[in-house]
Amino acid sequence: MIQKHLAGSLSTERIGIKVRDLAPSLRGVRVVQLSDFHFDGVRLSEGLLQQAIEVTNQAKPDLVLLTGDYVTDEPEPIFNLAKWLGKINSTAGIYAVLGNHDLFYRGAKETITGALQQAGIKVLWNDVVYPLGSQLAIVGLPDYWSREFNPAMVMGQVSDRTPRIVMSHNPDSAEDLKPWRVDLQLSGHTHGGQVVIPGIGPVAGLMKNAQAKIPAKCRHWLPFVKKGCHEVLKNWEWSQGLHEVGQNLLYVNRGLGTYMPGRLFCPPEVTVITLA
Repeated sequence: MIQKHLAGSLSTERIGIKVRDLAPSLRGVRVVQLSDFHFDGVRLSEGLLQQAIEVTNQAKPDLVLLTGDYVTDEPEPIFNLAKWLGKINSTAGIYAVLGNHDLFYRGAKETITGALQQAGIKVLWNDVVYPLGSQLAIVGLPDYWSREFNPAMVMGQVSDRTPRIVMSHNPDSAEDLKPWRVDLQLSGHTHGGQVVIPGIGPVAGLMKNAQAKIPAKCRHWLPFVKKGCHEVLKNWEWSQGLHEVGQNLLYVNRGLGTYMPGRLFCPPEVTVITLA
């Protein structure tokens, strides 16, 4: 498996987020984010998945949010993954949005949504829910590349006075969300860049700018230069971690699944978020 040899050790990232107007009763709420499983028998081992679930349960989360790409191509692996995800314990439930890979095959959206919901995981698609009460909204958007990504349709359903967490698989969507209040956007999609040069950034972002200088006959043999690899994201400066986007806050999880050529200085991640 790619994951066994090239993923590296699981990292638990713990962050505190100060939320304007957050009710005193919600201060200290713990939210766990998991993302980009790519559970297809190659890119994520059951061992690492089990470890991520154990870390999640040890955090005793009030809420677990999953930000997409449960499979890679065919949707059938979702049935096995859903059994694993059903082992997660969360006081106020588990909520999910879909990623671009979850929409790849005809019928994949319905298959993946059905399997997750059968496991007790609520899939959000242009939906607003209040699992912790009316004083905190959870907004779930369609994948940014889907035809149904239309934040105006759902963001207007939430009062400007109400704090909200927005789940959107692709961090590039943060640009489109600038007109609305977003106390915290949770995204994935990038795998953190997978190969990162410390102090410089993800190689994929560098290759995006360098592609034109590399002979076409050589591009096929170079990771992240193949067509599409570096096009995963427009804003590679948002490939992982916490970022301010206008007045809003964006957090990008590095994900659990791993593509070739593996990860370097970019471990798979479970994110534990405490609201304040």
